[in-house]
Amino acid sequence: MKGARSVHRGATAVVVLMLGVVVCGCGDGGSVGEAASSSTATTDQTSGTTAGSTDGGTTPGTATTTTAPCTQAARVSAMPIGARAAQLVVIPSLDFNIDQLRSVVASGVGGVLFLGRATAPTDLAVRIAAARDAAAIPPSFMADQEGGGVQRMKGVVDPIPWPRTMGQNLDPAGIEALAERTGTQLRATGIDVDLAPVLDVDDRPGPSSENPAGKRSFGATAAEVTTSGTAFMRGLVDAGVMPVIKHFPGLGHSTMNTDVGPASTRSIADLRQVDLLPFAAAIDAGAPAVMVANASVPGLTSQPAVIAPEVVHDLLREELGFDGLVLTDSLSAGAIADAGLTLPEAAVASVAAGADQVLFGSTLDTHELALLEPANVAATSGRITAALVDAVAAGKLPEARLDEAVDHVLRGKGIDLCRG
Repeated sequence: MKGARSVHRGATAVVVLMLGVVVCGCGDGGSVGEAASSSTATTDQTSGTTAGSTDGGTTPGTATTTTAPCTQAARVSAMPIGARAAQLVVIPSLDFNIDQLRSVVASGVGGVLFLGRATAPTDLAVRIAAARDAAAIPPSFMADQEGGGVQRMKGVVDPIPWPRTMGQNLDPAGIEALAERTGTQLRATGIDVDLAPVLDVDDRPGPSSENPAGKRSFGATAAEVTTSGTAFMRGLVDAGVMPVIKHFPGLGHSTMNTDVGPASTRSIADLRQVDLLPFAAAIDAGAPAVMVANASVPGLTSQPAVIAPEVVHDLLREELGFDGLVLTDSLSAGAIADAGLTLPEAAVASVAAGADQVLFGSTLDTHELALLEPANVAATSGRITAALVDAVAAGKLPEARLDEAVDHVLRGKGIDLCRG
């Protein structure tokens, strides 16, 4: 299944940025604006004539100069390393308390995930726009809008059925239309990423502490999940919202819910026969983003998948050929703590394994609710950012891997640092 696969880049509009803190690593080291306009003052190396001269002549003995074209990679590597690391952090916002997180957003985090059970305020779109404007690089705003019991945008997005109900009662066109309506409403509110669809293959009761999937799954077979899940994905893309397929490599028939504690997926041999098929199909269809699970994979790794290079790099990146955005499941989950890792340590391990953005705080248990206090969100975000910076300095995280992750984050947002 290895091979280059096209990844949808158009789920978000291209954002034009003029970042004074970023100095182009090409040519004469000018500003973003200077590099973007350098094509209007190039030099003809063959004749020694400066383009745009009026007499067409040459000046004997005058050295010619050229300005290399701007590249996203050069712009990313020229960013302060702390700014790069911050782009990899997605902070949680409990019950739409975005105003209380304004300073954290302005510090340069890469995303904000809305959590909780409150009804969205009627002016949420205005609050999101204000928070986005406060950041030099605008963050993505995310929500879990799967359907059924997992819908975070009550009050601004119409409710939709559980995925299992959709799969049983709607054809692909109906599911796509429902997802497009959901995406249109999300987009109107300022949400540009939906952490859906779930592509786990599962026919058991749930979701519960024993089974994270259950009714969140579109069906009991790989074919059912592939058909319905990719239809939901297409609907979100049609609405201009980035879908995130999850929970790679598949939590159907996992031994437990990783929010609570350690769990394992089916064996890698079984995953190849069933659970990986919807993910492979969605990637072939242009999935722009994947969330990796916290469960271990028997026969492949005893570590949580999200921190295992065998899963993220070897299986997802290399074997399935995925070159888009990879997000972690919540790194404050029980399965991560049981593995003996602090949240910052897990963040470093997941990025080293091939993930691009780290999430935390989404299980909403008593411990998590304390973590979601604005002061704690700010402190945790700072610790994760510092851990990533320190890991690069210590040689535990290659700087090239950090820059690759930043590039994936910016591409996911539609941001081109060379456009001026």
